[in-house]
Amino acid sequence: MSAVEDILQNVDIDQLAAQLGVDPATAEEGVRQAVPALLGGMQANAQDPAGAASLAGALGDHSPDLVEGGVDLDQVDVHDGEKIVSNIFGGSQDQVAQTLGGNLGGNQSLVRRLLPLLAPIVLSYLAKHVQGGKYGNILGPILAGAGGGGSGSNPLTDLLGSLLGGGRSASFEDDQQGGSANSILDMLGGLLGGGRR
Repeated sequence: MSAVEDILQNVDIDQLAAQLGVDPATAEEGVRQAVPALLGGMQANAQDPAGAASLAGALGDHSPDLVEGGVDLDQVDVHDGEKIVSNIFGGSQDQVAQTLGGNLGGNQSLVRRLLPLLAPIVLSYLAKHVQGGKYGNILGPILAGAGGGGSGSNPLTDLLGSLLGGGRSASFEDDQQGGSANSILDMLGGLLGGGRR
């Protein structure tokens, strides 16, 4: 299952739609646009050692509890989300909102409200993967300055790439899901990675 589908299963779309003032179908499509953009921006930033350290620190500060057993949107800290979005996209936030909004009928204001709501959820989702799986030992070395600038691959970018469908897909369905995320990333192009690097 792709990260987008996994996160969608944990979010009450009706509750999200009510918070955003849109219908559930629009809210779901917004999530499908925003989650790959957030993951792709994190991946682009993590390719730089300083960006990787910043992301590793953020993952250490965010508990997986937010996504355990379904997300209660009332528990999401939108102010924290705004800081995360700023760290991910830097000065490119307006262009990202414009680009993603173009896929949602030109609704940039929806994207601007959705990204800070989803950013803490995505970080909590990542923290769950990092703290509960084979990537569990990566935060310490990255925070200590290891794993950056070497010839070896960065486990954070590997994790983000696999969640985006960048790895070898196990099935045609996964290929389709990965293709959708990759098309959003292609569309955003150089806007990703504009944040803390």
